[in-house]
Amino acid sequence: MNPKHWEVVIGLETHAQLATRSKIFSGASTAFGAEPNTQACAVDLALPGVLPVLNREAVACAIRLGLAIGAEIAPRSVFARKNYFYPDLPKGYQISQFEIPVVAGGSLDVLWEADGERHAKTIRITRAHLEEDAGKSLHEDFHGMSGIDLNRAGTPLLEIVTEPDMRSAKEAVAYARALHSLVVWLGICDGNMQEGSFRCDANVSVRPRGQAEYGTRAEIKNLNSFRFLERAIDFEVRRQIELIEDGGTVVQETRLYDPDRDETRSMRSKEDAHDYRYFPDPDLPPLEVSSDWIETVRAQMPELPVAMRERLASRFGLTDYDAATLTASRDVADYYEALLAALPDAATGAKAAANWVMSDLSAAVNRDDIDFAASRVTPAQTAALIGRIADGTISNKIAKEIFALLWSGEDREAGAVDRIIDEKGLKQISDSGELEAIVDQVLAANARSVDEYRAGKGKALNALVGQVMKATRGKANPQQVNELLLKRLG
Repeated sequence: MNPKHWEVVIGLETHAQLATRSKIFSGASTAFGAEPNTQACAVDLALPGVLPVLNREAVACAIRLGLAIGAEIAPRSVFARKNYFYPDLPKGYQISQFEIPVVAGGSLDVLWEADGERHAKTIRITRAHLEEDAGKSLHEDFHGMSGIDLNRAGTPLLEIVTEPDMRSAKEAVAYARALHSLVVWLGICDGNMQEGSFRCDANVSVRPRGQAEYGTRAEIKNLNSFRFLERAIDFEVRRQIELIEDGGTVVQETRLYDPDRDETRSMRSKEDAHDYRYFPDPDLPPLEVSSDWIETVRAQMPELPVAMRERLASRFGLTDYDAATLTASRDVADYYEALLAALPDAATGAKAAANWVMSDLSAAVNRDDIDFAASRVTPAQTAALIGRIADGTISNKIAKEIFALLWSGEDREAGAVDRIIDEKGLKQISDSGELEAIVDQVLAANARSVDEYRAGKGKALNALVGQVMKATRGKANPQQVNELLLKRLG
């Protein structure tokens, strides 16, 4: 198999569960974790005589996404019945949108790294339409039988469909991450993939390089982690290439990914639209979205990541990479904004603040597997650390030690930084006379390094600096130490 002879074509269909308190066509709760079948009302159960009533907030969520991706919001859209049989689908059909979705077009800019290089691309969005979720089949702990939980039946979903614009698994994951970040940023989805709030279906095909026609695609269903998405696509690409090169033919089908065996396997033949016998739902009138409604939603929109990136770059001189990293999620962006607000001079401290957020804070958050919103070091405390470095009270090294103490403790007061400095005697030594005496002692005790430096070995200076810092237990002002050493060494 030679992957260089083949081009991968990927399109994603993402189901984002909308952050409404009630379902899309009923008043039943959407809260996660309830006992099976305790949050399914008569409408969800499809009892005779019930009628669906559209949840207005679900529509507002769809409008919000449409505005964020630069899409067209349809002034009139239609709900349809998507007919198929499955045990956890009480009505025998799913209410969805087909010919006229509420959101059409738009795009999303994505950034990712691969092979040591940074890449950027705009992924086109085909459509985003509203629909209801089905229930859930339960196959464990039923003594060889299956059970049905209809709590999820009727949960509001926004299905977001891309054009087949992606050419690698990493690119697809970058898009999925960007979309995940956006829907959480907008507040229309909690993004909890473990609970099924955000899941992707990947349409994957391959074609010989240079060929215009698309190959036959396979759809991999219900991928609920970015890692599984990447591994499933990579496996499917290998499978299709090997199959074609061995003289076989790829068939259009739906496949499932088995993470334990790290493989996709056939689930059923892939249906086409006509197989679902779509027709307008007679119980629901057309959805009409007025321009006033759109403008009301627009006025309530938060600043979007792209706008924030541009503002950070233009106002504070941050690099495109730094600005993109700081706006990769709403939690990180909110923390950074709060940190800037806590600095005495945001203009001069913005870069240092960015470095702290992207390094020490990110490392601690990732290590403890928590969100930035739950950071154990507050923005005010980080601002205090930056301030004490700037005024020469402590060094960067000591600041990192204090950060570790703050992270492991429970003191969330901004004054904790100064208290730790005083209690532990961590104030930086900046007194010239005291430092000169220590430097002289180090030079006398390290004659070999002195001779090496004077012989032209510049690295010997670093060794001498290290000895001074060791002698002062890291409390010497590094800049002064360098200046004094250079002065003594001539």
